[in-house]
Amino acid sequence: MADLFLRKRNFIIVVIVLTTLIQVLVGNKTTMRAKSLRRAKRGWVWNQFFVLEEYTEQKPLYIGKLHSDMDKGDGSIKYILSGEGAGTTFTLDDSTGDIHAIQRLDREVKAQYVLRAQARQRETGHPLEPESEFIVKIQDINDNEPKFLDGPYFATIPEMSPIGTFVIQVTATDADDPSYGNSARVVYSILEGQPYFSVDPKTGEVHVSLADMDREVKEQYHLVIQAKDMGGQLGGLAGTTTVNITLSDVNDNPPKFTKKLYQMSVLESGPVSSVVDRIEAKDRDLGINAEMRYSIIDGDGRDTFDISTDASNLYGVITIKKHLDFERKRSYTLKVEGSNAHIDPRFINKGLFSDVTIVHVSVEDVDEPPEFEYPFYYVEVPEDAEIGTILTMISARDPDVANSSVRYSIERMSDPDKYFYMDITSGSLITVLPLDREEVTWHNLTVLAMEMNNPLMIGSVSVAIKVLDVNDNPPSLTQYYEAFVCENAQAGQLIQTVTAIDPDEPTGGQHFYYSLAPEAANNPNFTLRDNQDNSAWILTRRGGWSSQTQNIYYLPIFVSDGEQPVHSSTSTLTIRVCSCDVDGNVLTCLAEASILPVNLSRGGLIAILTCIFILFVMLMLMLTLQRHRKKPYLTNEEENVHENIVCYDDEGGGEEDTEAFDIAALWNPHAEPVRYAKLRQDMLPEIQSLSRYVSQTCVGGVSEDGSNVYSYMLTKLYEADLDPSAPPYDSLQTYAYEGEGSVAESLSSLQSPASHSDHDYDYLNDWGPRFHKLAEMYGVIESKSNIW
Repeated sequence: MADLFLRKRNFIIVVIVLTTLIQVLVGNKTTMRAKSLRRAKRGWVWNQFFVLEEYTEQKPLYIGKLHSDMDKGDGSIKYILSGEGAGTTFTLDDSTGDIHAIQRLDREVKAQYVLRAQARQRETGHPLEPESEFIVKIQDINDNEPKFLDGPYFATIPEMSPIGTFVIQVTATDADDPSYGNSARVVYSILEGQPYFSVDPKTGEVHVSLADMDREVKEQYHLVIQAKDMGGQLGGLAGTTTVNITLSDVNDNPPKFTKKLYQMSVLESGPVSSVVDRIEAKDRDLGINAEMRYSIIDGDGRDTFDISTDASNLYGVITIKKHLDFERKRSYTLKVEGSNAHIDPRFINKGLFSDVTIVHVSVEDVDEPPEFEYPFYYVEVPEDAEIGTILTMISARDPDVANSSVRYSIERMSDPDKYFYMDITSGSLITVLPLDREEVTWHNLTVLAMEMNNPLMIGSVSVAIKVLDVNDNPPSLTQYYEAFVCENAQAGQLIQTVTAIDPDEPTGGQHFYYSLAPEAANNPNFTLRDNQDNSAWILTRRGGWSSQTQNIYYLPIFVSDGEQPVHSSTSTLTIRVCSCDVDGNVLTCLAEASILPVNLSRGGLIAILTCIFILFVMLMLMLTLQRHRKKPYLTNEEENVHENIVCYDDEGGGEEDTEAFDIAALWNPHAEPVRYAKLRQDMLPEIQSLSRYVSQTCVGGVSEDGSNVYSYMLTKLYEADLDPSAPPYDSLQTYAYEGEGSVAESLSSLQSPASHSDHDYDYLNDWGPRFHKLAEMYGVIESKSNIW
């Protein structure tokens, strides 16, 4: 290679020298012809110069010669060289005009140099010829290999692409001169990547050369492409690059289920839309080509179950479509098809794009909680509804074959303030506290229904109670107003605009009526004008105001609403007399006179404060003593009062206390209810007995199972629970230990051996065990095992 390079370089040097000699000869011939023609004009005898790049010898490289036809060869003419590279890259012999290159030249750095030459009289320095410009062109040699400036390359094509499919085009550039020889003529070839791909030798385009390349077999391909100059001939320089080709997926594979038979089970209590299980049909493709669509195409469970595709579009999720009943049908069979969601029409004829499997679903029996008649209850009640109003009847039943009895209650957290009461047997929802729409507009209750045979089976339903508005609030002024009137105000001048608000929400919208209070109806100072737009103006009735005469006026304003029954209120507007400028801006307002002497000493003030503090302490002590005096105590007489509760279990002698209290009155349906002769002064009035709101079959008469006693005890316990001032006992009576022979043991939660130091006195929601004991002793139930 080195020898070839030297031979080429010597050949080019010879060509340049010959060219220069011919130019000189032609110039001499032209000069002689000019002399024979006797032309008067003198001129330079030289042309464009050429120099070979990459000259590496130590001595300067001769480029050419400057010569003027006035030069006689006696050294009287001095040649001067200027321009690009003069003195640094090129040197000039000022006597002979010879030009040499003293630095290594590179055509790829600079292809030509523009120089200027001038001939001057050496002694005088006068120019003999006008300055002339000439060019030194750098002659190219093949010293640069082709380079791929954009490599390495990355490309993606679909799998199964046909032969000839365009992949990518690679481009190599050669820094050599493309206009001179073949140094920059590049030819492409592929070194690695056959037989899958090929490259066009002229354009560098890469194409597929092997059909049916399968991504599932091989996904990545690595190509090495070469670019060689000199037209690819021997001795040319070469460069390489890499091309990384990835096969993208196409939908060319059918799905396959992992099982031909799926066994599943589901509880009959499973809610609609709940998931039973999932199945999968696998696909060797990727992305959207592997996405599946599932459907039930046959089977006796098509109407009972449904199937859908999960969020990943890969799995089939089987869900419950209808309510299941173990007693009605215990198993179902489904025929499920899984098919590709995106089918490539090019591969339809190559195979099916779906698969089929069988799913067997078994229904398992469970003890189901009670079911309510409706999935949701909505009730409207006016806020002035009386206590004891029955809002609605909640009904639930046991869906199992046993058809156990159901007991109702309100979930404690849904009604923390205990506005409502639920009858445990009838399901009646009753109000027990006054309702106020302005405080609570909606009450969202959760009603529980529990099976008597299995207390763990509890159903629930939501009850939305909307409290309807009634006109029970008077309107009032929007804010406390304080106005002022200027001393120079005239009669009829507006000094304040007032508005009102009402917490009620009348159906026709708010409409307020304004007027002065009756005691101020003939007020000589101010008047009120109702604007009929829920606002009113306060106007002056006279002029000539003086803060020295009176600096504050109080004006009572009467406001009423337009709903029935009409409500009204009176508010006082404070009006100060102030000194104002001509534009009505306040300058000064006199303050109210102080009620304390101005010359009050510090000691006197301390004495007054001390007296106030002593009076406050004495008042607190009196209130404390009064509260202790009103607190109820159990006297010895009260402690000796016991109730003889007869238990009909043939025990006999279960009560050790001989002082019995006859409870026969409890069994008399016509007996008058017990009334207290004297109410406790430290308690709120007792809530009206709820016994009249309980079902008449329970209270109105004596039933065979003694349920009237059961409901009566429930009512009394609920009254005690609702009374915040009552002692924390099971009822207003104290039930002490009943004796060793009683199966009921102790009825008092305070004296029970299982009691703890912290008691939960919310007995309304813990009615089960206590009512069982009471009911069993009264003969309502025969034994513990029958119901509880």
